[in-house]
Amino acid sequence: VQLQASGGGLVQAGGSLRLSCAASGRLKSGSFISWFRQEPGKEREFVAAIRRGDSSTYYTESVRGRFTISRDNAKNMVYLQMNGLKPGDTAVYYCAAVLNPGQDYYGDYYYDDPKGMDYWGKGTQVTVSS
Repeated sequence: VQLQASGGGLVQAGGSLRLSCAASGRLKSGSFISWFRQEPGKEREFVAAIRRGDSSTYYTESVRGRFTISRDNAKNMVYLQMNGLKPGDTAVYYCAAVLNPGQDYYGDYYYDDPKGMDYWGKGTQVTVSS
């Protein structure tokens, strides 16, 4: 599986961007595509995820209501629509895939741990000016 993220850029606070993640290779229904972001000197953090089979979506609290993750399985594309951008959203954004995520005691899938992802794309820079 190969992933390629694109769509980053410079935008003013309150603006919007749409990131795209192109996936090549076979992704099964149980797989997840997740977006992470990383600021210089900080750890990579989870942003959003979508499950291929049923399109279940998951967000970190700081972006809920502003970001929307979606997918087009026919095109093997995953999108991250980012509205209401804030300077704190400035980071390099990465898409990643986990093919067979494990589950915790409560049945929740592991889609938000960078160490658990199987494949990564190169990042795309998002800069939000105040």
